[in-house]
Amino acid sequence: MAPSYYWKGYLKLSLVTCPVAMTPATSESEKVRFHTLNKATGNRVVSQYVDSVTGKPVKDGNEAKGYARGDNDYVILTDDDLDRVALDTVKTIDIEKFVPADSIEWTYLEKPHYLMPNDPVGHEAFAVIRDAMKADKVFGVSKLVMGRRERAVILEPRDEGIVLWSLRFGDEVRSEDSYFEDINEEADPDLVPLVQKLIKQKSGHWSAEMASDPIQDALLKLIEEKKKLLKPKKAAKGKKDQAAPDSNVVNIMDALRKSLEADLKNRKAG
Repeated sequence: MAPSYYWKGYLKLSLVTCPVAMTPATSESEKVRFHTLNKATGNRVVSQYVDSVTGKPVKDGNEAKGYARGDNDYVILTDDDLDRVALDTVKTIDIEKFVPADSIEWTYLEKPHYLMPNDPVGHEAFAVIRDAMKADKVFGVSKLVMGRRERAVILEPRDEGIVLWSLRFGDEVRSEDSYFEDINEEADPDLVPLVQKLIKQKSGHWSAEMASDPIQDALLKLIEEKKKLLKPKKAAKGKKDQAAPDSNVVNIMDALRKSLEADLKNRKAG
């Protein structure tokens, strides 16, 4: 089965051009999704646009985008109008500049996409651009229209392909200075070695299971149970809340030592 692509166009660097295709590197298709139902009938509920003045449903052919210029006064823009202002970046990723790979702040990174050559003829040009960026340890900076908006993007060479990251707009990124300025700059030097021991004991290799969603797993299990019963099952009575501790103020040195001791005991028991 041939892969489906989110976008197809061209990667360009000066006079070097090659056809490319792009697809999101992440997916939400596995998420549990619900439909809204009429509980009395069990039928699905449908939504539709309604005229705010007449109260009548709006036909699909009459829907349009509008820019407000006053109270209930809009400039109407059709799809043809929007197509006429389309930019070159709709179909071309033209690399404008290169920056050091470690110079881009992580807060600007929004969503990753896999970028790959889309024609055998373009493989060589694609590979040359990719390997040159790897050798110089730089990322390419460009722009691309995504969802009718031109977004800044960066191109990161990775393995045999390129990862294209869409970037957040500058006014969407908050500086950490105002949030972190009141935090103590240095920790107690006597506590740091204890934390380092705890880190060492808990260190391991990354796996995708570390990013699993227990709520989704529980939902799937619940849905399967509902399917078998064919009718809703009465929810089990919850346990009484446990009494809260007298105080949540603890000595950090004691807490770290207890954490280390507990972790060692669990390892020995294992």
